[in-house]
Amino acid sequence: MALAVPTRKPPSDDDAGTPVFSVEGLWKVFGPKAERVPADPELSGLEPADLRERAGCTAAVRDVSFDVRKGEVFVVMGLSGSGKSTLVRCLTRLIEPTAGSIAIEGEDVRAMDKSRLRELRRHRAAMVFQHFGLLPHRTVLDNVAYGLEIQGVGKTERRERAAQVVAKVGLEGMEDRRPGQLSGGQRQRVGLARALAVDPEVLLFDEPFSALDPMIRRDMQEEVIRLHAEEGRTMVFITHDLAEALKLGDRIALMRDGRIVQLGTPEEIVGSPADDYVREFVRDVHREQVLTVRKAMRPAAGEETTGGPALAPDATVSEAIEAVARTGAPARVMEEGRCLGVVDHERLLGVVAGTEQRKEAT
Repeated sequence: MALAVPTRKPPSDDDAGTPVFSVEGLWKVFGPKAERVPADPELSGLEPADLRERAGCTAAVRDVSFDVRKGEVFVVMGLSGSGKSTLVRCLTRLIEPTAGSIAIEGEDVRAMDKSRLRELRRHRAAMVFQHFGLLPHRTVLDNVAYGLEIQGVGKTERRERAAQVVAKVGLEGMEDRRPGQLSGGQRQRVGLARALAVDPEVLLFDEPFSALDPMIRRDMQEEVIRLHAEEGRTMVFITHDLAEALKLGDRIALMRDGRIVQLGTPEEIVGSPADDYVREFVRDVHREQVLTVRKAMRPAAGEETTGGPALAPDATVSEAIEAVARTGAPARVMEEGRCLGVVDHERLLGVVAGTEQRKEAT
């Protein structure tokens, strides 16, 4: 059965040029004399098995570069062992990188001393883990306030702020419960609230919902989408689940053997796979629920610019199929009063089947 992916509205481009994290040529190598691997072209080019045999090393992250834009949900996706969790831990040096550069809003993370690193982790980049790490003898409210306590915030203020965040994540009325009295989804909400309470610039999620039941997992995904829509907070989200990546991500970095094999929007990943590995990854996705009419439109001819239903450029192919079927006429793709092109039954079915190449409207 094909994989269904809910529609997700694209983010605003207002802050698209402002990187929060900037990563360049990042390596993390485990093993003896790890630092020689990135510096030696012969070693750095070896396949994982050959590198282990030749140097006794494992390159968990291999020459990775990307920017995380302000206000976006940047998803790092890959199978177990692809390097995605190691990568996110390198961003705040929970794991020390072997080579390369990391900057947060222009500040060199690798040059930070212990004091500056503590501030980074406590104030600027908060981590939400798969295993909640809640303090079992503390109440929900005191667990959420824990990060503020570490920061030295007074008791009255931190409890007030914690109460606001508890309500924000849907746990109002549970402030006095302890973790053992909560469901898995509720405990994960406490973990999310604890990260939000310190008001970080960026939230780092390391497969936070992997251990949850499918229904609870969907609820938590919707919670992340809702919070992002309300706050516009920058998020880096690690997952091995394609549907989760497509649902949450503004952009997705797909990793394999420590490298990023493709970085793009969900539409780019599904519509234009970079290689056979990515193509196999997205094989069961309902393309019409991810691809937009930009992928399917053709130039409008004559009266087509004024008649028929109108769609926004970011409308999905699924929405366009409904519009065309309802009216029996091609649908116009409109932006700010201008017709960019049209989509018709033939073009839409071609996109669904993966046989139609994009033709730019003029």
